[in-house]
Amino acid sequence: MTLTFKPLETYRDDFSFRNSAEAIARFPFPFPEDQYMYSVNLEPALSRDPGSVFEHTFDIDEHYVAEMAERARVLELDPQRCLVMPHMAQAAWDTLAVLMEHLARDYPGHFQLDREGDAWHWRNLALGIDQRFTFGDPASLPCEPLEYITRQMQGDFALLDQRDNDLFMDAGMVTCPADWSLRFDAGMSFRQWHSPVPLAPQAGIFERALKYLLNIQVGQPVRRLNWTLTINPRLDTSPETFHEWGSDRGKVTPDNVGRLVHLRVELQLMLRLPRSNALLFGIRTYLISLDELVTNPAWARRLHRVIRDLPEPIADYKGMTRYRQTLVDWLRAFDADA
Repeated sequence: MTLTFKPLETYRDDFSFRNSAEAIARFPFPFPEDQYMYSVNLEPALSRDPGSVFEHTFDIDEHYVAEMAERARVLELDPQRCLVMPHMAQAAWDTLAVLMEHLARDYPGHFQLDREGDAWHWRNLALGIDQRFTFGDPASLPCEPLEYITRQMQGDFALLDQRDNDLFMDAGMVTCPADWSLRFDAGMSFRQWHSPVPLAPQAGIFERALKYLLNIQVGQPVRRLNWTLTINPRLDTSPETFHEWGSDRGKVTPDNVGRLVHLRVELQLMLRLPRSNALLFGIRTYLISLDELVTNPAWARRLHRVIRDLPEPIADYKGMTRYRQTLVDWLRAFDADA
């Protein structure tokens, strides 16, 4: 599938490009307290905060065109980053409908949708796409419907089939994951794909989360923030590309830590699809360098305390063991009470 991109600068002008200070202020800082601990931390996604990443159900920002070009590049190298098991075909159409409806409603200057029965007309003005198709007929689209629409969405998406009192990762588009692989997790249950996470299973975190997710209703989406650290502003930190980025963790020094180390935050959305009853799991990723983050003194102080006191199993799971002490020492300068 080939998409025609407008120049990035043109899209930024169209989309009210934010300056660096505005972009930093908009970053979804994930720590409500000085100490981090695993929690379900789910909240209704219908609450709105104008100007923030929570303003709309799906956030589109000034990086849209660049991230869509990156998605296309990853898919060209590895088409299996998108997969749909046969029984998830209805959920794929369900996802296309929900995403198109939200984009057209929330960003009418950039996305437009007209419908007359099953005859749909979709226009993505940002990418120069004008597509007429028959809803439910895959032959009327350039590619499978989940791939078609998620090639036009920032963030990753997993489609979870609900059966046997569990959720199963049976479809998805994942090109910018934090240390996990759709190819590996495909077909796994909620319990199985979370099994490597340290400490949380023993605390019953995921059992409570699963019970909550199984009961999500149509029209009542929920969200949460998750976080890790990434070296360099790289979205794709998948096992498939570990050979490209894994060694970067050994390059952090006291002189470059602020430039290389990035706080990586995922705005995770769980939304019940109305036609298929599948659960749409959206993972919108935001990156901020520590040099940018410490311009907010409260954030700098809190991040120092969180990283300093993080249990070793969690620090190791998040991949920061090799440079953690360097990071803590650097952040200490921004914590007057340390």
